[in-house]
Amino acid sequence: MIRTLKSKGAKIRVSDTGKGRAVVLLHGFLESMEIWEDFAAQLSKRYRVICIDLPGHGRSECVGYVHRMERLAEVVKDVMDELGLRRYLLVGHSMGGYVALAFAEQYPEYLRGLCLFHSTALADSNEKKLDRERAIRLVKKNPLNYTRQLISNLFAVANVKKYRKEIEGLKKIASRTSKQGIVAALEGMKVRKNREAILKFADYPILIIAGKRDNVIPWETLKAQSAHPRLGKFKAFEGVGHMGFIEARNETLRLLKRFCYSSFKRKVKE
Repeated sequence: MIRTLKSKGAKIRVSDTGKGRAVVLLHGFLESMEIWEDFAAQLSKRYRVICIDLPGHGRSECVGYVHRMERLAEVVKDVMDELGLRRYLLVGHSMGGYVALAFAEQYPEYLRGLCLFHSTALADSNEKKLDRERAIRLVKKNPLNYTRQLISNLFAVANVKKYRKEIEGLKKIASRTSKQGIVAALEGMKVRKNREAILKFADYPILIIAGKRDNVIPWETLKAQSAHPRLGKFKAFEGVGHMGFIEARNETLRLLKRFCYSSFKRKVKE
C-alpha cells in the first residue's frame, strides 16, 4: 500500500507491504523507493516491509535547503512512529546507509539490525567534498546532464551493456529528482560526520555489502569497517559495482533474507 505521510511540514511517500517484523528499505542518492520493488516483493512474504522516498527524492518533498543526514533520520523516525512501529531492521543503499547510520546514532533503541548496502560510515574526504561542490555547480547549470552521466558510473564497467535497460530506468528515476532535492542531498552528504563509532558500539547485528568493482566506495574500506562491529558480517561480490541490488540481485537478496532472519531470531530485551 502506498500512502503519503507528513514530516517537518513536507509530504513523504511511503510503501507499506506485508506483515510481521518490520524491515525498512532506504534508497540512495538520485533513487526512489522503486529500486526496492523486487526486494520488497520477496521480503514482504515474511516481513512487513517499509520503503520511503527520502525527502527531495521520488515523490517526497524537500525539508530544507540542506538535507543533513540527521534531519533525514528524523523523517524516517516520524514515518515509523506514524506507522506505530517500535523495533525494526534498517537497510540503506549508499546515501540511505548514511541516513541509517544517523538514525542509529539518534535512536539506537529502535534497531534490530542494520545493513549498509554499498555504504560507508566514513565522512567525506576533503577531495570528495570538492567533488560534491563541483557537482553542485553542475546541477545548478544542468541537472539532467549531471544525473545521466552519474548513473552509468555506478555500475561496474563490464556490466554497463548488460544492464542497459535497468540503467535507463534509473536515469528516469533520477531525472524526476528536483534541482533543490539534488543540491540539498549533495550538501547534506558533504557535511556528514564520521560514524565508525556507531559500528564499534552497536549491540545489534550489522551487515556490510560491497562490490569489488565499485567506482564510488572502495570495497577494501568497507571490509576494514566490518571489523568494528561485535556482531558484524561482511560480503564483497566479484564483478559488482555500486548497484548490487541489480548487479547481484539474487545473491544480495539471499544474503539479506538470511540477515533479517538471524537478526530477528536473536533474543533481545524489548
